[in-house]
Amino acid sequence: MSELASQADLSAEIEAISKEYGAAGVTETDVRLDYPPYRSSILRHPTKAPQQVDPEGIELWAPVFGQRDVGELEADLTIQHRGEPIGERMVVTGRVTDGDGRPVRHQLVEIWQANAGGRYIHQRDQHPAAIDPNFTGMGRCLTDGDGVYRFTTIKPGPYPWKNHHNAWRPAHIHFSLFGTEFTQRLITQMYFPGDPLFALDPIYQSIVDPAARDRLVATYDHDVTTHEWCTGYRWDIVLTGSHRTPLEEDDA
Repeated sequence: MSELASQADLSAEIEAISKEYGAAGVTETDVRLDYPPYRSSILRHPTKAPQQVDPEGIELWAPVFGQRDVGELEADLTIQHRGEPIGERMVVTGRVTDGDGRPVRHQLVEIWQANAGGRYIHQRDQHPAAIDPNFTGMGRCLTDGDGVYRFTTIKPGPYPWKNHHNAWRPAHIHFSLFGTEFTQRLITQMYFPGDPLFALDPIYQSIVDPAARDRLVATYDHDVTTHEWCTGYRWDIVLTGSHRTPLEEDDA
């Protein structure tokens, strides 16, 4: 087995790609499918042209949901068990819009995340951080008539991964959005402002345009913060247009 690269090696690769992008003078807002510092992208990115499929055929085998299938309490990840989860309670809210600023109404929004110690409830997540018995880390809601979603949750912690030696992912929350059909599903990640791991993380850096990367970062919002109860963050999602939110669909 080959020796894992060091963080210094990865950072040098990231810096070289960043300089090359800056010198090219071309704006590139999508996730790079083949981004060498993100080691598994070399093996996982598509190498063949997309194949045309019948969307109606796919819909026959896809899961379906109705508005009545999503309960209001599912948007609060802190009340899913008998006790209270450990960590910083927070509200994450924002609007889902199209490229012209029009609200995307009654959109199914799902989130999943690590707990405050950076641990997922997942069999393959075995790094030595505590499992919180009162936090599963999954929730969902529907946007309202103005395209607004709102979750109450716990701020996730960073966690190690095996991309390179001493690799750590910045704290983040995964978002999934469904359109009117299953084939319209979009997946992305939301980050928190000022994270010192941004510059070291090849997944975050695989969006080589700084302005596009910034669109993945939430802002602290004191108007969303509640007195003696929770902090608040705002993160808007734009589905289309030149200022759309970068999506993992581009890295599928």
